[in-house]
Amino acid sequence: MTRFLFPMPLNTLLVRGCGLWLLLGSTCLCAADTVMESSIRFDQSANSWESEGLPIGNGALGAVISGGIANDHIQFNEKTLWTGGPGAEGYDFGWPEKPQTSALKEIRKAIAKDGSVTPELAAERLGRKITAYGDYQTFGELVLTFAKNDSGVSHYQRSLSLDNAQVDVNFEQGGVSYKREYLASYPDGVIAVKLSANKPGKISLTAGLTVPDNRTLTTRIENGRLIASGKLHSNGLQFETQIQFLPQGGELAAIDNQQVQISGADSLVILLNAGTDYAQQFSQYRGANPHAKLQQQMDTAGAKTFAQIQQNHRQDYQALFNRVQLDIGQKAITKTTPDLLGNYKKGDAVSDRTLEATYFQFGRYLLIASSRAGSLPANLQGVWNNSITPPWNDDYHVNINLQMNYWLAETTNMPELMTPYFDFVDSLVEPGKISAKRVAGVNKGWTLFLNTNTWGFTGVIQWPTAFWQPEASAWLAQHYYEHYLFSGDKTFLRTRAYPLMKSAAEFWLEFLIKDPRDGKWIVSPSFSPEQGPFTNGAAMSQQIVFDLLRNTHEAAVLLGDKAFQKKLDKKLQNFDNGLRIGSWGQLQEWKEDRDDPKNEHRHISHLFALHPGRQIDAHKNPELLKAARTTLNARGDGGTGWSQAWKVNMWARALDGNRAHKVLGEQLQRSTLSNLWDNHPPFQIDGNFGATAGVAEMLVQSHNGELHLLPALPDAWASGSVTGLRVRGGITLDMKWRNRELTEATIYVNTESKTTTTIQLRGPHPLTKYSLTDATRKTTLELTFEGNTGSFNAQGRSTYLLLKK
Repeated sequence: MTRFLFPMPLNTLLVRGCGLWLLLGSTCLCAADTVMESSIRFDQSANSWESEGLPIGNGALGAVISGGIANDHIQFNEKTLWTGGPGAEGYDFGWPEKPQTSALKEIRKAIAKDGSVTPELAAERLGRKITAYGDYQTFGELVLTFAKNDSGVSHYQRSLSLDNAQVDVNFEQGGVSYKREYLASYPDGVIAVKLSANKPGKISLTAGLTVPDNRTLTTRIENGRLIASGKLHSNGLQFETQIQFLPQGGELAAIDNQQVQISGADSLVILLNAGTDYAQQFSQYRGANPHAKLQQQMDTAGAKTFAQIQQNHRQDYQALFNRVQLDIGQKAITKTTPDLLGNYKKGDAVSDRTLEATYFQFGRYLLIASSRAGSLPANLQGVWNNSITPPWNDDYHVNINLQMNYWLAETTNMPELMTPYFDFVDSLVEPGKISAKRVAGVNKGWTLFLNTNTWGFTGVIQWPTAFWQPEASAWLAQHYYEHYLFSGDKTFLRTRAYPLMKSAAEFWLEFLIKDPRDGKWIVSPSFSPEQGPFTNGAAMSQQIVFDLLRNTHEAAVLLGDKAFQKKLDKKLQNFDNGLRIGSWGQLQEWKEDRDDPKNEHRHISHLFALHPGRQIDAHKNPELLKAARTTLNARGDGGTGWSQAWKVNMWARALDGNRAHKVLGEQLQRSTLSNLWDNHPPFQIDGNFGATAGVAEMLVQSHNGELHLLPALPDAWASGSVTGLRVRGGITLDMKWRNRELTEATIYVNTESKTTTTIQLRGPHPLTKYSLTDATRKTTLELTFEGNTGSFNAQGRSTYLLLKK
């Protein structure tokens, strides 16, 4: 018998089709009610790329659709197009030439003597001026200039269908109805656009490519295909894009090998792909010239009709997106998305629920569009960027941002989207070992600090209040163990997760020092983002490292690595876990009781133990939970988008659904742009991803070996349903509720059929109100319960139905 916290590997597939969940080997009894299509709608073309553009993407490629009438600018990206790195003068991965052990000892000595040092002093001794770090680049714009038409435009609509992953632009002009369709196909590897009209011969335009001047560019046109290639001045990175024009009727002409002119066509299909010679491999990060791959890809896609590409795209996308449906009372309405935002919380509950449900699904859409196998993970803006010098380099901040991007992948049933994350973090291990030696003076394991790029940057920068986060590797490793807990894939744990976790833990076993004040193992120097001094044993540092050491210990036990288990045991027995209650009832941010009750800083990193950690159990640690609530109340519900998204998750873990919903609402009102992109400001995508994860956390939790149904349901969502949420233990879940009471839950246990799993269950009401049925074997089961909690033994590959009597 096994507890569901440590399930056996999965051998089942979970498929969704025709609105139903189909579990191989069993029958589904809790199909979702039909839910309205989700979309983001405008009644005009975009005046702002950032706030009104509509994003499409296939993981590697992204584009933002503006939908202009006379000129349509399709700005696009390919995720490996970066300046800086190897090939750029002075790039050094952020490493000092020699280990800076003396500087580290100096800072530790100063902290031991004075209790703290300023961030400026720490940065002066330990930070480094970076060179050739690089920026994520816009690839350019495909500009469509249409034949002059002085007729007025009416019935304009521009919408992004989250169900179909397609942008549509429709309008009437001069008695003709025009339609434009835009999608980014993962299976065909192209952005596809179709322009059509309800009368023949009405598509006439000139198309050309514009790119920034920080690169060389050579263009040619062959058989209606514009091929543009060159190199970035910064680092010599080779890039290419191919754009195929396929008109139906009319004429096509090339202009100076730079533009394509279409005259009098009935319709026009445009296919676009792009690539570089980047390779995700330390230390040169270069591979083959992209031309041959792009050519073959475009030849294959160009032989298909738009309808075929569209069908392939939808089947691929919907296989992921349709796994989860949420009904919280939304309805099909005609309001534009800016109207929904502008009227939010002004008395129209149906419109409010529609906006919230759309926002939840938009986060899932964005992750599918910006994180697919074979490319890099979602960065600070997913895959979308219209600049050559974007904010924060549009890189990967690893002191929460990259991690937050992926909080929703497991819970909202898209675990495949973790692949780019795992590939990327794996690629940081080798350069991270060099950082461990040169920056931290540690000869074992790997780590990195605040931020990284596509070029293996694992060193430090010079920004005093944001440069020193050696816990980054420990936080990144958390997702590996979580992937195992959700899937039960012991092969993944053994071959991929544990080696990375163990190496990260080896760094900490050597880097930790004993606090002379109490003999506990602590992080030194330690910093709580992005405020206060450098000290010994700040709460966030301790909590994150504890999370890594405990997870690695659990994995070592599971895999039988007794030698390393003993090493971890010894460290954990005397480890400072970073949990202290201060003088005004708060959870302390520092080891010393220095918290200011009037501090409303957006960073609440010292509540990591509540979420995404699991040290604070709402049911077993009431005093710590109360302290965390005190801290959350003191900090307030404001902050930037990512901060509010984190607070949604934290209030959900604190089992306060109404407060979580309040913060979600304020994020929509304060930190959300008209196209629903998260606004830091500027646009930063982690708030979208974090909020979607927070909604899932409000509906189900499973982080401490217990399946908790509707743990933080807000009053505003009194009746509803959800299908397809994943929980730890290899389980998928559907639920229905009415008047805040759970009426039905279907639990799909996806572990091997020969295993028996003990499921610890917690409901929103006493379990005496419910009956439990083994739907696979059509038998009634006895549920052992006490109040709202209970347990039952479940078989693998089985479905269980919990029904209100």
